Amino acid sequence: MTLDTTETTSGAEEFAPAKVNLALHITGQRADGYHLLDSLVVFPRIGDRLTASKHQTAVSPMDQPSATATDARKALHLTLEGPFGSELQQTDSADNLVIRAFQAYCTAVSCNLPDVCLRLQKNLPVASGIGGGSADAAAALRLAARLTGRSLPSRDLQKMALTLGADVPVCLTATPMRMSGIGEILSLLPPLPAMGMVLINPGVGVSTPAIFKALDRRDNPPLPKLPPRFADLDGLMAYLQQTRNDMQEAAEQLCPAIADVVAALNAQPQTLLARMSGSGATCFALTRPGTETTLATDLRQAHPSWWITSGLLG
Repeated sequence: MTLDTTETTSGAEEFAPAKVNLALHITGQRADGYHLLDSLVVFPRIGDRLTASKHQTAVSPMDQPSATATDARKALHLTLEGPFGSELQQTDSADNLVIRAFQAYCTAVSCNLPDVCLRLQKNLPVASGIGGGSADAAAALRLAARLTGRSLPSRDLQKMALTLGADVPVCLTATPMRMSGIGEILSLLPPLPAMGMVLINPGVGVSTPAIFKALDRRDNPPLPKLPPRFADLDGLMAYLQQTRNDMQEAAEQLCPAIADVVAALNAQPQTLLARMSGSGATCFALTRPGTETTLATDLRQAHPSWWITSGLLG
């Protein structure tokens, strides 16, 4: 997927696509507690948007469309909008990943923070297994590079990204990747065939630490050997059927709604593969391109309380 980077008369914009784990094998645990993984990660055309514009005179909080996090000392402002923006409004600006990423980049390139307003259109559910916060942080790093006009060596940028979160490095390029280690070892996947994707979140929280604690084992085999190429979508599906998400069974025990979502997806004829992403509770279905919209529409009618969206991959 080509990242959507936009220049406008008022500023610049970065697209922050969701990170979806097509497969996630837990292969070990380090002495410091971090889990080792082997995962296939893709980025559908579904995500948040981060925009930077020239700083304007502040308006009354009553006039704000959503919450605003402000670091007045460094003249960096973040406005939160979108269906899930309100879920971040209680986060202190010092803890917000977008602010932290922007500040970290400017510090690394020895540049003052640009006097800009950042606006995050938060379309992805928070803490839902699709890397929304990591995608936003990666978008902030890309945006900071564009606004400062200063670049970092790739290795240094990846190291900085990892300090922000294990998923931030892979979100920097938003390219289909194989992730291993704790998320820092990345390799390109073979070219993937075009496909559709539906994402569903039942609106029920799930604790990632609780899932890890409930795992039966943490030394599972890694992914099967990847072929040099997938002949077609059926070939990709055949490969993925040999894989799994090692967190899904434990997550379903703690949050039965996840099993309900997967069952609802598997009951539809358009679904080629249904699985939980990351630590959940968001689940995905892969479809033939062009059928994802119908699948999403049908499921919205049957489950109006679920967050359901669709897009293309490839």
